[in-house]
Amino acid sequence: MTALAKARRLIVKIGSSLLVDDASGQVRRTWLESLCADIAHCRARGQEVIVVSSGAVAVGRRKLGLTPPLKLEEKQAAAATGQIRLAHAYQEALAHHGITVAQVLLTLEDSEDRRRYLNARTTLETLLRLGAVPVINENDTVATAEIRFGDNDRLAARVAQMVSADALVLFSDIDGLYTADPRKHADARFIPEVREMTAEIEAMAGDPGSAYGSGGMVTKLTAAKICLSAGCSMAIAKGEPLHPLSAIEQGGRCTWFIPGSEPRTARKQWIFGTMNPAGVLILDSGAAKALGQGRSLLPAGVTAIDGEFERGDCVLVKSADGRELGRGLVAYSSADARAIAGRKSSEIEAILGFRGRDELIHRDDLVMEG
Repeated sequence: MTALAKARRLIVKIGSSLLVDDASGQVRRTWLESLCADIAHCRARGQEVIVVSSGAVAVGRRKLGLTPPLKLEEKQAAAATGQIRLAHAYQEALAHHGITVAQVLLTLEDSEDRRRYLNARTTLETLLRLGAVPVINENDTVATAEIRFGDNDRLAARVAQMVSADALVLFSDIDGLYTADPRKHADARFIPEVREMTAEIEAMAGDPGSAYGSGGMVTKLTAAKICLSAGCSMAIAKGEPLHPLSAIEQGGRCTWFIPGSEPRTARKQWIFGTMNPAGVLILDSGAAKALGQGRSLLPAGVTAIDGEFERGDCVLVKSADGRELGRGLVAYSSADARAIAGRKSSEIEAILGFRGRDELIHRDDLVMEG
């Protein structure tokens, strides 16, 4: 079974040149419908799918009569015009399979600020739980040069990291990684699999100023680095054929980047190894036992709270006798956590005035000692 077929949660990234006809500026409907049929097939066998799609600027600029190069404000206007058309195209194509589409626009800041990161992740996971297919693009209408991803390869990798995806497929105009640009070097060798991002592998992207480099391989290897560290497999594949996902499963040529750990393991290593705790939650014996059984931490099991922290910060979790049990990302600020500590989850809305998560720390955001 391929990494694509095994993935419980799959991200598919679509480049602008695949989705939009360069001459007319129209969406390639036949190609999009074939992709959506593939997505429906993945969904039917129990996989969750997120699409990261370029194309809004390419569609929108023609509607507004703009010609490249575009100023920043013109690009933002084109994105605003094209985004609604792009979303409608996905909605129509997936509606044939009874699938609901949700549009999500992100900026670089959304993936780097912990609170915004958690908000975005919670929204995406809720959409997946409700059976929708999120279609994500960079929020070009508000992002300045300083807060842009700059490419949807990196955006797709950050989304994969955010939602602990098992696999990411980057559809491109090239069928994988080569030792050099195959369009210039006849002796360039195809690399079918990469398990470690070495200096030698990075050098294969070529000169960043070249068509091979700036055209995508540099950004694709940057995305691969993010995915490998997040425990997510990643493929670079040629997207032009109809039914491009099916083509991969049927043995079509692509390069797979295979991580050494699973997404959940990688995420917990990140929590444990790179985040400084901002506070402490003291638990009763029942809650401590529940955490030891792999459960989430509910407010009812918390007896005391030390320190000041915000939603998304890392906190230590300790037993009543002061023994450190683990650490995790907390779903409430210290002020809100103190208000609901010792109370049932069903009481949270009445106490705080809004309905938040049932858990103070979800088990996916919790790393236990030992």
